[in-house]
Amino acid sequence: MLTIVLRVLVMYFLVLFLYRIMGKRQLGEMQPFELVLTLIIADLVTIPMAEISVPIMHGIIPLFTLVLTHFLLTFLSSKSNKFSTFLSGKPVIVINPDGIDYKALKNLNMSVDDVFEAIRGCGYFSIEQIQYAIMETNGKMSVLPKSQFAPLTAGDLNKKIDESFLPINIINEGKILEQNLKLAKLEREDVERLLKREEIKSVKKVLLLTIDKNGKVYLQQMGEKYKTTQLDKKEEKQ
Repeated sequence: MLTIVLRVLVMYFLVLFLYRIMGKRQLGEMQPFELVLTLIIADLVTIPMAEISVPIMHGIIPLFTLVLTHFLLTFLSSKSNKFSTFLSGKPVIVINPDGIDYKALKNLNMSVDDVFEAIRGCGYFSIEQIQYAIMETNGKMSVLPKSQFAPLTAGDLNKKIDESFLPINIINEGKILEQNLKLAKLEREDVERLLKREEIKSVKKVLLLTIDKNGKVYLQQMGEKYKTTQLDKKEEKQ
C-alpha cells in the first residue's frame, strides 16, 4: 500500500512540475496539439500509479518525451507560419458584414446553431449586432460588434462613431505576412520604408505591426512598448 502511495505522489508532483514549465494555459485556451498532449499524459500517468509490476521509469520517460516534443513543436511553430498553420490551423471569419459565411461553416463542420451559441457566449444575441466573428484556432469565438452595438467608452462621448473594421496583421513576430500585404494593397518596400521612418533596422525586431483601413499603424518592437503612427501618402495605397 505504501508503495502505491509513493508512486502516486511521485507521478503527481512530476506531472505538476511538467505542466508548470509548459505554461499556464487553461483547457479552453489550448491549441489542438496541446490538448492531445494533455489527454495522453492524463492516460499515461495512471499506469505506473496503479500497476506496481510496471517500473515507474516506464511512466517517467514517456512523460519527458512528450514534454520535449511539446517544446519542439512550439519552437517550430514560432519559426514557421506554415508549420504553425499546419499544426494548429488558422482563424476563420464565420460572420462578415454580409452575414454568416456558409462555406466557412461547412469547412469548420459547424452549424448555425453553433454560431448562435458562440455569439451568445460573447454577449450578443443577434447576427445584426455583429460586424465580424472569428473562430479562433483554440475553438473560441471572437466578436467585433458593429459600432452602434459596441460598449460605450469615454472616447465615444460627443464623437462621431466610425464603422467597425478589422486591422490587417502585416508583421507577426519578425515575419512579414505576404498574403496580408496584398489585402492591405501594400508592397514590401512600403513596409520597409515605414520601418526606416521609425528607425527600426530589421523586420525581425518587430513583434507586431497592423494597419487599418484608415492607414493607422499599430507597431510594437520586441520587448518595447507599442506605438501608433500613420502611413505616409506614398506608403498608403488603399
